[in-house]
Amino acid sequence: MQQINKGSILIAQPYLGDPNFERGAVLICEYAVEGCFGFVLNQPTNLLLSDVLEESIYQEVPLYLGGPVEKNTLHYIHRRPDLIDEGVEIMDGLYWGGDFDRVKTLININTLTPEDIRFFIGYSGWGTGQIEDEMEAQTWIVTKVTADFLFNTPADQFWRAVLREMGGEYRSMSHYPIDPRLN
Repeated sequence: MQQINKGSILIAQPYLGDPNFERGAVLICEYAVEGCFGFVLNQPTNLLLSDVLEESIYQEVPLYLGGPVEKNTLHYIHRRPDLIDEGVEIMDGLYWGGDFDRVKTLININTLTPEDIRFFIGYSGWGTGQIEDEMEAQTWIVTKVTADFLFNTPADQFWRAVLREMGGEYRSMSHYPIDPRLN
């Protein structure tokens, strides 16, 4: 079984069949015996950050659907620890959370841009043993990417781009049709 840890990317198998994770790529932010959680990286919504906050946000900052759990919560990852204090390092160059008041200010003065931060409503979570059961059922492919790859790859191309980057059989998998009956 492939090893999952903080910073892993879970790539959904092509025919997963779960609409929450169809062609999904999930960044694991925390992994422990009690379970794990992360964010789906490639499910943009039609919402902007300004749509969910009472304060004014002057940039158009898109929101992503982080997963099916607690869709009334807001989370973010970023690659600017030099600007945002108190973030938790997920992997080299990638952080979760931090001083949210500072984040809003930095966005409004155009010091922090959507190229360096990504916001999510909701998250993906697994209880004790659940992700291991899904791995046993070969639901996920585990890999790693860099923070630059994560932020520089368009969401609508992310799933395929990761598989192509992995090469070999995974590169071939990136070409699978969404619905094989239409092939």
